[in-house]
Amino acid sequence: MSDSLKTGKREFRNINVTDLLRYRFPLAAIQSILHRASGAFIFLLLPFILFLLDKSLLSEISFEHFRGIASHWFVKLIILALVWAYLHHFCAGIRHLLMDVHVGVDKVTGKKSALIVFAVSLPLTALVALKLFGAF
Repeated sequence: MSDSLKTGKREFRNINVTDLLRYRFPLAAIQSILHRASGAFIFLLLPFILFLLDKSLLSEISFEHFRGIASHWFVKLIILALVWAYLHHFCAGIRHLLMDVHVGVDKVTGKKSALIVFAVSLPLTALVALKLFGAF
């Protein structure tokens, strides 16, 4: 018999890589992971975005060239991914700043604040998507 059953204590095991697909993360954990991923995405693409901005501001011809590139649907999807990353990272950053001053650190409030982050960032991203793809 294992030691945990003898003592009445619960046994905690580390999660293996193969268990990740079966493990159900809480909403706050998903939000936190996406906050880190969106930050990394923004950080890695920022030099490329600044390079494109620099080249597009050289002349009217270069601006029109990059405007033509940005009108392609695949480039619009990349722009939309960057917009989502920024909006999610911004909203989740506010959540984390509030948690730094001990606001909403309990389990119930953490779940609610994670839900609020998604409820704000996803509709804002949808609005940008509608504008980006010409709905209005």
